[in-house]
Amino acid sequence: MDGATIDRFCRKLPKATRIVQWEGVIVFKVGGKMFCMLPPRDKKRREAWFKADDAHYESLKDAPGFRPCPYLARARWVAVAEPEAQDDEMLKAYLRRAHQVIAARLPRKTQLALGFTPPPRPSAKRRSAFDEAF
Repeated sequence: MDGATIDRFCRKLPKATRIVQWEGVIVFKVGGKMFCMLPPRDKKRREAWFKADDAHYESLKDAPGFRPCPYLARARWVAVAEPEAQDDEMLKAYLRRAHQVIAARLPRKTQLALGFTPPPRPSAKRRSAFDEAF
């Protein structure tokens, strides 16, 4: 999966936005929060950086072709050195999950404004008259 394919795929994810920041880095966001980045096309590096699910970060950072993302490893981001050498469906699943992880961590109000269905709020246990008597 090359950079152009990653670009097209990330643009199609629900409510994803694409901007160019930091001297040509393509940044994909959902609700204003980053989930994937691509370096400028004029650079020789062909990498993609994305947010990893907490459950997958430990195995991904040591997988062949992956490494902890510079500057963002503490936030559990990984870099894939040559995305075109990876399985397309697997990489799409990781990008989709990165989008989902970031969207799930948005404030409830933002999730609702974007049209996402946030998880239900925990309901307070209602006290019965019997409970209040004791």
